[in-house]
Amino acid sequence: MSEAADSITKWAEEIEKYSAVEWDRLPEIYLYMDQVLTYMDKQLCLFERNENTSLLTSSMINNYVKDGVLPRPEQKKYSRDHLALLMVICMLKQVLSIQDVSSLLKTLLEDASKSEMYGRFCEAQSSALKEVCERVKTTATQGEAELTRLAIELSIEANARRTASERILSELSTAAENRKREQVEKEKNEKKEK
Repeated sequence: MSEAADSITKWAEEIEKYSAVEWDRLPEIYLYMDQVLTYMDKQLCLFERNENTSLLTSSMINNYVKDGVLPRPEQKKYSRDHLALLMVICMLKQVLSIQDVSSLLKTLLEDASKSEMYGRFCEAQSSALKEVCERVKTTATQGEAELTRLAIELSIEANARRTASERILSELSTAAENRKREQVEKEKNEKKEK
């Protein structure tokens, strides 16, 4: 096995074992920004392209708060809710726009608590990671040419899934806007009749 294939196999084995921190194991105490960044770096390091990249910075967190994607911290302190949402945001922003991530989170949280939504996210992520890692490990034994083919296959699949996800979110958003517009019209008509 080549050095690259060996390194990829080790990464796949490591990430296959990964599971996001369960809701009950997220810190119960409130954390300041630097503590949040240290904590999240430990949780996200396997998903970074290399040691020189970071999936989360203080500027990103501030922008998520400013844009309403993440609730405001309480006296500059972040809670378990914030950490769970940041984990989801950091994973989803790799494939969706922040606007789509925000919309998706708002919709998901209409029908579930933050802990339920986070639990479902973690289960789906774990399942997807296991499936991909199995493919990576199997292919790594076949040589670098096969790994290159797998890389393009995974890229194409990721693009197809992103495209489908964006279309679903767009259609759901349009449908929700139409329902709101119809409700406003209905209320206007009812007022006119009175």
